[in-house]
Amino acid sequence: MNNSFVIIGCGKIAERHAQQIIKLGKLVAVCDTDVSRADHLAQKYSAKAYYTIESLLQNENEITVAAICTPNGLHAQHSILCLQDGINVLCEKPICINTNDGLAMIEAAKIANKKLFIVKSSRYTPCITALKKVVEHNGLGKIFSFQLNCVWNRPDSYYANSWKGTLVLDGGTLYTQFSHYIDVLLWLLGDVEAVNGFRTNAWAKQIEFEDTGAVAVKMLSGAIGTLHYSVNAFQKNHEVSLTIVAEKGTIKLGGEYMNEVIYQNPQLIDVQNLAAGNLPNDYGQYKGSMSNHDKVYENIVKALNGDESAVTDGASALKSVAFIEKIYQQIPL
Repeated sequence: MNNSFVIIGCGKIAERHAQQIIKLGKLVAVCDTDVSRADHLAQKYSAKAYYTIESLLQNENEITVAAICTPNGLHAQHSILCLQDGINVLCEKPICINTNDGLAMIEAAKIANKKLFIVKSSRYTPCITALKKVVEHNGLGKIFSFQLNCVWNRPDSYYANSWKGTLVLDGGTLYTQFSHYIDVLLWLLGDVEAVNGFRTNAWAKQIEFEDTGAVAVKMLSGAIGTLHYSVNAFQKNHEVSLTIVAEKGTIKLGGEYMNEVIYQNPQLIDVQNLAAGNLPNDYGQYKGSMSNHDKVYENIVKALNGDESAVTDGASALKSVAFIEKIYQQIPL
């Protein structure tokens, strides 16, 4: 089947989508309210440029998938418009920045009988995928405790003259910087029962939320742990790590993007035979998570063809939103 794609939102992440789309289908059109950005991406990939979603939907009648790459706070609105028009949706992370919007997206997909896919690319990082298999086969036994540590850098220039740093369009540091790793935590350990802790804008950045947080977490399974996160690391990203202490073993995944096995006892993952991971998304003045959009798109095509697929759906992705929402509602800034 020849799949036709459109990209809504032509910011930096849109380039990653375009690169994968042309390998697996046809990029028909792109859309952005910023005319120069839309024109640039359209010209580069021989697509048609639109400047409103409404005009795109009115003129393009055979779209298989719309990739939503707009600011976080617009994901729900733009996804629902496309779903209501009978188009499958791939939405960038986070799926949304409040649970009610996510539920509305899932309902819109159900009513339209269309797919709602969410980019949760860190699930495809080799060491994370391997640890998921260990957990699924009870290789760790009962999990007692964990520590998730996220230490990245986002300079003031990152937030300048941008939707980033605003509550309405960004939502918060956990949504924009670390939602991939929140997703990994929940994917491996299950749902959350309770949270407590502290949040602060330690650097006094010109943003509407915290740049630093320390959170105590209790899972429904009974496991307890901590989440520490900051975008104040000196000059560059340093670490995203997850340590798990369990009945049958102890393991730590780490590196800048949770892309390495730091230690394990006993051997739970065959490190020597792990596939080489992709490089991180590099945006010039800063870097993001691992660039696994190739695997996201490969799994989307499988799902569209009715084959077994590891792509993340709306319900699974919404769990990380509910967790972040719980932190933001219960821990004042």
